[in-house]
Amino acid sequence: MKDELDDEIHSKIARLSEEGNAEAEVCDFAGALATFEEALRLLPNPLDRWEASTWLLTSIGEMRFFLKKLPEARDALQAALLCPGGLGNPFIHLRLGQVQLDLHNVDRAKDELARAYMGGGDEIFGGEDSKYWRFMVEILQPEPKDVGQDRK
Repeated sequence: MKDELDDEIHSKIARLSEEGNAEAEVCDFAGALATFEEALRLLPNPLDRWEASTWLLTSIGEMRFFLKKLPEARDALQAALLCPGGLGNPFIHLRLGQVQLDLHNVDRAKDELARAYMGGGDEIFGGEDSKYWRFMVEILQPEPKDVGQDRK
């Protein structure tokens, strides 16, 4: 059963989300971050009950990613995965994988970027820094086997 937000709270969150998206469009990532955080504060606890938490935490994580606040971005994106529809969302896995790679958490980056690829295909990497796609292609390459050792 999905929880429903009060109409007034939902309207305020929707308005703030639109403002945050408009700020992000003009690359005002700090302004967008503050707006998305304001919207998130309107949600009752526990946050993992609300679909709105999923996209607000994702937006917060994305703004922190753009602002190079990587540990904070990781925390927001990991929290988004625990919210309705979060786990398996290719975009959340993409951003989290990017953050993990930039934090040099290579094994976590592999897992998250593979999930993004499996859910969104190569298109999910379109418009992103090519280093993430190159990393993805590298991890998709199987390890060559030493055939000679298998035979005796």
